[in-house]
Amino acid sequence: MWLTVAILLMPQLTCQTDHPDDAEILAAADARIERHRKVDLQVTVLDADGAPLPNVRVSVEQIGHEFLFGCNIFTWRQPDNPAAEQAYRERFAELLNYATLPFYWWAYERERGRPIHAQMAEVADWCNQHGIRTKGHPLAWNYGEPGWLPDDPKQVATMQMERIADCVTTFAGKIDVWDVVNEAAGFERPDMGGKKLTASIKALGRSEFVRQAFGTARRANPKAVLLINDYEVGDRYEQVIRELVDKGGRRLYDTIGIQSHMHKETWPLTRVWTVCERFSGFGVPLHFTELTVLSGAAKTDDDWSGTRSGWDTTPEGERAQADYVEKLYRVLFSHPSVEAITWWDFSDYHAWQGAPAGLLRKDQSPKPVYERLLKLIKGAWWTREAAATRADGTATIRVFRGRHRVTAQGVDGARSTTEITAARDEPNRVILRMGKVQ
Repeated sequence: MWLTVAILLMPQLTCQTDHPDDAEILAAADARIERHRKVDLQVTVLDADGAPLPNVRVSVEQIGHEFLFGCNIFTWRQPDNPAAEQAYRERFAELLNYATLPFYWWAYERERGRPIHAQMAEVADWCNQHGIRTKGHPLAWNYGEPGWLPDDPKQVATMQMERIADCVTTFAGKIDVWDVVNEAAGFERPDMGGKKLTASIKALGRSEFVRQAFGTARRANPKAVLLINDYEVGDRYEQVIRELVDKGGRRLYDTIGIQSHMHKETWPLTRVWTVCERFSGFGVPLHFTELTVLSGAAKTDDDWSGTRSGWDTTPEGERAQADYVEKLYRVLFSHPSVEAITWWDFSDYHAWQGAPAGLLRKDQSPKPVYERLLKLIKGAWWTREAAATRADGTATIRVFRGRHRVTAQGVDGARSTTEITAARDEPNRVILRMGKVQ
C-alpha cells in the first residue's frame, strides 16, 4: 500500500507574539536578497566577424532557481481521485523545484527484503522529468521500526547500515540528497516507538551510530548531499553536529536540517533569524526541512500521534497563514546560509495529524498562501530583464542565481539565444554571435 501519511514527532514551540525587532529584520530583507541571491550577468554580442554590436536588445528570462523551494510529496498518488491527483501534480510542478520522498523504514519495508523501491522510483522519475530535485527522508530514525527486526542490538545496527547502503546505492542519480539521521538529539525520548533501534543506538553510542550512518551513506554515493536533521535548535543539536566528524576532525555532513513545525504558534522572525545565525556558524548550508504554518485553529494539546478529524482550514486562518508565510519566506530567502525551504504538507488531503497545513485545500484548490508564494518564487524572485548593449557590445544585467535563457535580437530581426547557469563566485559571462551561438 502506498504511504500517504508520515508520522512525525514534534516539540512544543515557544513564541513571543509581539516582538519589536521583527519589523527591522523584515525591512532589510529585500536588500539582503539583492545582495545574496543575485549576481551580475555580462552578455557580449558580436557579429559574424567578432566585432562588437552596440544597441542590440538583450533579454534574460529565468528558467530555474538555484535556491530550492520544496515540499514533501507524500500524496503524489491519490488513486481515489484522479482529477485531484492531476491538480496536485500540476500545482506542485508549477511552484516548486524540490521534493522530499518518504523512506520511513517501518512503512518502506513492511516485509523483510521487500522494500518499495519501484514505487519510490516512479515518484523520483516524475520529479526529475519536471525539473524537481529529490531528497529521501529519512534513512535512520527510531520513532518507529519494522516489526521483523531481531532483538540483538548489534544485529539491528548491522541491518540499519545495510538498509542505508541499499537505499542510497539504489537511487544514486535519481535521489542524491538524503536526511541520513533524523532527530538524534532526543533519540531516547520515552515516546519513541522503535525500541529495538533505540537499544541499538544506545549500545553503539549515539555519536558512533550517527557517524557510522553518515559514513555508510557517503560510501554508497560519494556525490550525495547528506543532511543531519532535527527539530531541536539548541545545545543538544549543536552537540550532535559537533560530534559528527571523523577521526581526523573532518565533518561527515554536508548540510544542517532545521525543522520548524508551527502547529501551536508561529515563530517570531527574530527567532527565525537567531536560529539561522546560530547554525550558520558551522559553515555549511542550512535547509529548513519541515516547515508548517496552519490555516486553521492552533493545536492545543501535546499529543503528536494519530490523525484528528474536523480540523479544517478557515478563511481567517488562510489570510493569517498567507501574511505570515510571505514574511517568513522573505526572511529565509534573504539569509545567505539558507539554501532550501521545504513545506510540510502540500495539501490538506492526508496532511499529518489531519491539520490544515497545506498550501492547497483538501480538494486541491490553492489557498492564498499558494498564490502569495507563486508571486514571490515565479514573480518577484524570477528574472525577466532586458537591456541594450553598449558601444563595446556588452550589457550587464542583474539576475537571480539559477538557470537563464539569454536572447539577443538585432534591429534587422536576427536573433541568437543560449542558456547559462548564473552562480555565485563564477564569471557569469556569455557571448552571443548574431546568427551563431558560441
